[in-house]
Amino acid sequence: MNYHLNDLPERVYKPRNNGLTMVMDKGLSCRQAEDFIEVAGPHSDIIKLGWATSFVTPKLEEKLQIYREANLPVYFGGTLFEAFIVRNQFDDYRRILDQYKMEHCEVSDGSITIEHDIKCEYIRKLSEQVTVISEVGSKDVQKIFAPYKWIKLMNAEIEAGSWKVIAEARESGNVGIYRDSGEVRQGLVDEILTQIPQETIIWEAPQKAQQVWFIKLLGANVNLGNIAPADMIPLETLRLGLRSDTFDHFINL
Repeated sequence: MNYHLNDLPERVYKPRNNGLTMVMDKGLSCRQAEDFIEVAGPHSDIIKLGWATSFVTPKLEEKLQIYREANLPVYFGGTLFEAFIVRNQFDDYRRILDQYKMEHCEVSDGSITIEHDIKCEYIRKLSEQVTVISEVGSKDVQKIFAPYKWIKLMNAEIEAGSWKVIAEARESGNVGIYRDSGEVRQGLVDEILTQIPQETIIWEAPQKAQQVWFIKLLGANVNLGNIAPADMIPLETLRLGLRSDTFDHFINL
């Protein structure tokens, strides 16, 4: 930090297992990735190349190397995994992970239907190759899971080998753990937290109001995902109580 302030909430230092910020790269150029790292690299923990953008991203290997040199793990979005699975190309997907020297991958079923036992088997197989992050929840606004089902699915995926489970919200933040208005399904989140350790969950929270809600609920070191590159510095100030939205939460005035 550039100067000292008393009584700030303590942030876990990198590399960290909680207090993670997952950044959504939806198509940054190599130069933009370098600029992003210069500004927000110290506050970022892992980069997701959103959905299947890696398929059409120019200079993909160059960009991956830029992130690696900055010690920022990077992975392909779960929709790419689903695109391979729906075409019966699981072995090809595994070869792609090796080809691009990926150390993480995302297993999701937000766009297609996969029997959960089969999804967990994919997690088991991939966890022998890379660190798996799995995603629970659908991108279809019409599919609303009961809390007990979220808990059951998350537990099974952790047991199958997932390092973290992502609570689905899309990059727009209006499905899954949120209503279509973007409002948090508070009862759902509360129920999930009765059974799943909060440090194991990455809550997708692309909107500022959602980030504020989770920081107030779980503190500065809550895991948050789908954060836009331009929102990284603003988010870190929210975590530290240095923006009006969380200012009163961390200090007695």
